[in-house]
Parts: sequence; C-alpha cells; structure tokens
Amino acid sequence: MLRELGLSRSNYYDWQKREVSAQQTKKNFVFALIQKIYDQNNGIYGAPMIAWEIRKQNISITVKTVGNYMREMGLRACYVPPWTTTTRDPEFDTKLENILNEQFNPDRPNAAWCIDTTYIPTDDGFMYLTSIMDLYSRSIIAWDLADTLSTEVVIPIIKKAKRERQTSHPLIIHSDCGSQFTSQSFRKVTGSMTNSYSKKGYPWDNACIEAFHAVIKREWLNRFHIKGKVEAERLCFEYIDAYYNTVRSENS
Repeated sequence: MLRELGLSRSNYYDWQKREVSAQQTKKNFVFALIQKIYDQNNGIYGAPMIAWEIRKQNISITVKTVGNYMREMGLRACYVPPWTTTTRDPEFDTKLENILNEQFNPDRPNAAWCIDTTYIPTDDGFMYLTSIMDLYSRSIIAWDLADTLSTEVVIPIIKKAKRERQTSHPLIIHSDCGSQFTSQSFRKVTGSMTNSYSKKGYPWDNACIEAFHAVIKREWLNRFHIKGKVEAERLCFEYIDAYYNTVRSENS
C-alpha cells in the first residue's frame, strides 16, 4: 500500500510522529486550560463545570474527556459531606404566613430577600453565619458572623442590607421560624417589608439560602480546621465576597 502511494516506510513513520506530536500539543493546551480553571476556582470545579467553561471559549470537549484528563493530572474537585442543617425553633406560630410560597424567581432586584443562619464549628465553639440573599440575582447582599444566635446579631445585618440596596420598593423577606426572626425587634426593623415564613421543619420553603449555606460548607469551610472567629470571618469573606458574589455568580 505504501509503495502504491509513493511513500517509503520511513516517510509513514515520520508522518505518524508528527500527527502524534500535534495531538499531544493540543492535549497539553487543554491540560493547561483545565489547570487554570481549576486553580481559579479553588479546586471546587469538577469535570462538568470545567468542560462548560472550556466550551465557552468555543472549544469542543466532552465532560468525559475532561474527567479523564483530570484523572491523568491528579485533579479532583473538592467534596466534603456537609454538616447537618441549622437548628430550628420548635415553636411555630400558625399566624406566620408563607407569603413567598416557593416563588424563587422574582422579575426584579429587591422584590424578595431570604435570610437564614447556619453554624460553623471552630475550636472556640460554634460560630453562626447569617446571610441575606436577593433571590433575583442569588447574590449575598449582607452577612455577618457571631458567636450567638440572638436577635441582636440579626438586626444590624438587616440594616446593612437596607443601606446597601437603598430600596424604596416593597419587598418580601423570607425566613424560617427561628426565634431571632420572629421577635418583636426583628418585626420592627423589617416593618416596611412583608414578612414571610417557612413551614415548620420544611427547609424547601427557604431552599435557595439553605442551599447556599450547604454549598459554602461543602465547597469551602469544611476543607479547613477553623481555630476561631477571626479565621472563620476571613474564610467567609474569601468565599462570599471574593468568589461567590463575583466569580461563581458570573459562571452560574
């Protein structure tokens, strides 16, 4: 066959080597791209998200190929089983209504906020992260960390969110029925808003903020042995302000 084509055996082997070299060059380029995306996202992205990022650059690649390459490179997305969900107040006031009713996709900013508190274990004891999310953008518009689950901690976060957004539109603020969210002082600081509450023991009513708190633990906080409040605050800032509200939100 080679003689019929006017090619010597050495010509054929040279061509094979060039072809392999071209394929290897492309593979090395993809390796570098995978490593860059992986590093930019703190080792959080797995094969599906990395493949999606590569396709955004008009490069055709399958999730399976990215997964195979990541295994060759020794890269694994970070996954740590999340801690259990936050403690909920056993007392449920039947007068508290679920106004939001799982309508998680408002048509404008500041139409609906949701708030929730989760705990972070440290060497100094539990720290409590309270976050407020705007359901329109899914961004965290205010958060704070404290060593107690008191209403006094939640009030400044509400005030901060109101200052940041300077909204004059009526909005819904949704929470679970924890005592910090059903107190008179909480109802007072949210007096210009419509209060909405989840049903007892039904986290799906506040699914978006519950999911965020699960994600920050799984993707970030659970990777560290946290000594105390200062370190916990630094880690929360690095994830929420420097990553989730910027890099991750743009890619979601």
